[in-house]
Amino acid sequence: MSKPETVWIVDDDKSIRWVVEKALQKADINTRNFAIAKDLLDALNDDTPDALITDIRMPGMDGMVLLERLKEVQPSIPVIMITGYATIDAAVEAMRKGASDFLAKPFPPEELTLKV
Repeated sequence: MSKPETVWIVDDDKSIRWVVEKALQKADINTRNFAIAKDLLDALNDDTPDALITDIRMPGMDGMVLLERLKEVQPSIPVIMITGYATIDAAVEAMRKGASDFLAKPFPPEELTLKV
């Protein structure tokens, strides 16, 4: 897979968004980040990322619901799910719903960049 030009990041934890954004920018990948899933879905009206990274557990709309909605409106966007509450069931569910990959926090930023 060639390197995406733009990756959107959604996570309610500002520090995670910062770390992910810096790791991707270091790899010459453009980023845009969001604190809540609804803002990301709203942004899809004006732009489309090449890939998306989302946390699973977030207030309001969680990452699994975001994944389902994204696959309805933009099914070709690869989605990498990240979580601090990794379980085999969560990983299986994410992949079944169309996630491209799944990472448990904490993860080395280089591993995420490689997956993107």
